[in-house]
Amino acid sequence: MTGPWLDVVGIGEAGLAGLAPAARAALETAGVIVGGDRFPVLPVPARRLPWPKGMPALAALLRAERMNRPVMLVTGDPLWYSVGARILSQLPGEEIRFHPALSVFQLCAARLRWSLADVETLALLRRPPETAIPFFAPGARLLMVTEGAKAPPVIARLLTEAGYGASRMVVLSALGGPDERIIEGEARGWSAPCPDFLTLAVECRVEPGAAPLPRILPDEALAGLGASPLEARAAALAFLWPRRGARLVAEGSGAAALAIDWLRAARDAEATLIGPDDEALRARAAALGAPRLAFAETAPPADAAFFAGPEAEGRARLAALKPGGRLLIEAQGWAEGATSRFAIMGPEGERRFSHWRIAKGWERTEP
Repeated sequence: MTGPWLDVVGIGEAGLAGLAPAARAALETAGVIVGGDRFPVLPVPARRLPWPKGMPALAALLRAERMNRPVMLVTGDPLWYSVGARILSQLPGEEIRFHPALSVFQLCAARLRWSLADVETLALLRRPPETAIPFFAPGARLLMVTEGAKAPPVIARLLTEAGYGASRMVVLSALGGPDERIIEGEARGWSAPCPDFLTLAVECRVEPGAAPLPRILPDEALAGLGASPLEARAAALAFLWPRRGARLVAEGSGAAALAIDWLRAARDAEATLIGPDDEALRARAAALGAPRLAFAETAPPADAAFFAGPEAEGRARLAALKPGGRLLIEAQGWAEGATSRFAIMGPEGERRFSHWRIAKGWERTEP
């Protein structure tokens, strides 16, 4: 097994003075340091190289410098929403030593006197700002790493449109250093100029008379999408089991509505609708907090599948499921007395079906 040859050092505004001895030693003995321009100039003899574009290029650069004791310099905790974590997709973990510093989320929580365990932490870097919408909730506290100065006005608009215009917003920048800045205001009417590199804190406060949307959307929010009633969608989601990073493939009447609910239900969930791309539907999904809705002509491997149509065609969708995947076939529509068939694909590919129908609630009709 190859031992560690790359040090990934998290650093804060205090520079070398804020580092643990092992991290400081790694920098002082490095032959080359790879890091962005915003990192402080350090009194060490190593050559300084800029970030190349893309993870494969970064990994190739690091490998080329392998014999020169390379150090990758990142902000705060390398394994918390950081390029330090992303490099693991390119290099084996056993070849890397990580040196964490205080994360920006820890510093923000300390300044705001928030319990970090009770805060939602989000990274909106390289992600649509609408990704934050499902996390808007009365009393919720959010900490977001964003794209910079352009992000706070966008988040302020999304909050206001969702009925959270009274929310407290705090921009925090350069925490722990001489240029530390904290800017505070309300989402409604936010206009403060902001620095380029920042963390955004939000304390969600509902406007009087507003009707904020829950995670599983009400029927009226999905009007025109062939959505099944709220009760049926809730039961479908409970069966299909949305979870972090899981992908749903959906096809047929009501598929778009269920896919939007799926994307809102779990962090980093993915959903693919089978059919041609629909830009208007993409835009509507994004406005509802589901900007990662995708389209495909054929089903990719998935953790769950929904099919509205003949049962025989629906059963064929089992082949695209990953082990442990779940399939829901809606064969007759969601009208009173309709039947829905559920299937689970087990570790050995076993198929178990059960039949239910919707009356005043769900009731089982056969084993």
